[in-house]
Amino acid sequence: MMDPAALGGANYLADLTSFASPTKFDSYVEMMLEEWKNREKNKILFQAKEGGWEIGAIQKAFEDLEKEGSAGMETSIQADLIRMAERPFEPMAHVPGVSTGLNALDKLLDGFQPAELIIIAARPSMGKTDTLNHFALHAGVAGYKPIIFSLEMSKVSMIDRLIAVTGRYNRLRMRDPYQHFTEKQKSNWMPTLSELATTNIHIDDRAGLKVSQMRSTARKIINTDPHLKPIIFIDYLQIIQGEYPKNNRTEVVGQISNDLKQMAKEFNCPVVCLSQLNRGVEVRDDKRPVMSDLRDSGNIEQDADVIGFLYRDDYYDKDTEKPNVLEINIAKHRNGPTGTVAVRYVKETGVLYNIDWNAERLA
Repeated sequence: MMDPAALGGANYLADLTSFASPTKFDSYVEMMLEEWKNREKNKILFQAKEGGWEIGAIQKAFEDLEKEGSAGMETSIQADLIRMAERPFEPMAHVPGVSTGLNALDKLLDGFQPAELIIIAARPSMGKTDTLNHFALHAGVAGYKPIIFSLEMSKVSMIDRLIAVTGRYNRLRMRDPYQHFTEKQKSNWMPTLSELATTNIHIDDRAGLKVSQMRSTARKIINTDPHLKPIIFIDYLQIIQGEYPKNNRTEVVGQISNDLKQMAKEFNCPVVCLSQLNRGVEVRDDKRPVMSDLRDSGNIEQDADVIGFLYRDDYYDKDTEKPNVLEINIAKHRNGPTGTVAVRYVKETGVLYNIDWNAERLA
């Protein structure tokens, strides 16, 4: 046993107690944990340099380190139950999710909820990207920070679409505003850009991104202004790159959908991801999509909290009695009702409008 004198003597050891505070024990533990994490991160970076690791492997190692460092977190529910003691006896403030900008859809979903994965699926040219832009704009106007990962369309094209929606501009005219805009439209140009600038939208248009790369980018954007709550949009699921080689595409998409759900939980924000449908819908008489039409479905049905299908009758029937009507069928809603709502969709501008004759079919 070590002699106390070797440590400074009995008086010195007694004095140490004056520097310790039992009430700050958790803070001390946190400080030590952070120091340990920093040393481990340096080890990972050294190993990555020596071994020529890919960026994805480094990010995964960092994520595993964070999970390991949280192993001692409190898991007992006792404290939570104590905090809930007065719950039935106090009025509860209702906090809706991120508004979709569509009244009937908000009524069905109560907005986009934190930590939820929302899949919006449709066949090509049905209005998926315009629907995503609508959601992003309304989230930005409501004070959120929309982060769009546009894996297919360029940033310039996405901005043009957002301008068209905000200013109610015909997209064909926007190809040459100098020639085709009216004087009134030109005079409204700068106010439109100013209005769009207030939405705090961020766009990353790099092709072939992995979910780990999206998480890294989103984390940086979120940390630039942590006071604004984020909402993440992705266009679209099937062109996200898998992290690791898999035996088949279904496994890859299954892993991607799981990673997207984990991203929603990590940032505690909604993740809205577009998805393609397979061609099976085209051979049926009723071309409204169903769950089995999800392309490379894998675990999409399992991981998603909300799955919505888009359908336009005028896409298949030019003489339909419902022109410019976009149906949004919420086929899965983990925490609430399902049903179909209809909105007015002006393809020339990309604008979605509320209409007052929605017949919601609640399941």
